[in-house]
Amino acid sequence: MGSKSPDSDNDPRYASVTDERKRKRMISNRESARRSRMRKQKQLGDLINEVTVLKNDNAKITEQVDAATRRYVEMESKNDVLRAQEVELTERLRSLNSVLEMVEEISGQALDIPEIQNPWQIPCPIMQTNHGFC
Repeated sequence: MGSKSPDSDNDPRYASVTDERKRKRMISNRESARRSRMRKQKQLGDLINEVTVLKNDNAKITEQVDAATRRYVEMESKNDVLRAQEVELTERLRSLNSVLEMVEEISGQALDIPEIQNPWQIPCPIMQTNHGFC
């Protein structure tokens, strides 16, 4: 028969090299897994911090919206009062104008009676749009 190749399974040198490779690979895999766990832990910590920041930002924005809503409701209430006063004053002016018209008829003298279109529109020098009214 020809020459036989040595059986690598039975060769102690080969077994020792294979065991060493397995041991190094196992150590390398453990280290890789440890680094992976550390990365995931850091990512989780970063996400938790981001959630905290976003919740704080959301709370601030909600507070600002609430404050703006309160101011809006307050202004709307004041506007309602002013609108009611406008209606009341317009009616008073109409009533006074009708009294002046009667006085004008009775006395026969021409009186300067203002025309009522929108007497409460106040000219606004800043805003030239809307025909110079605020």
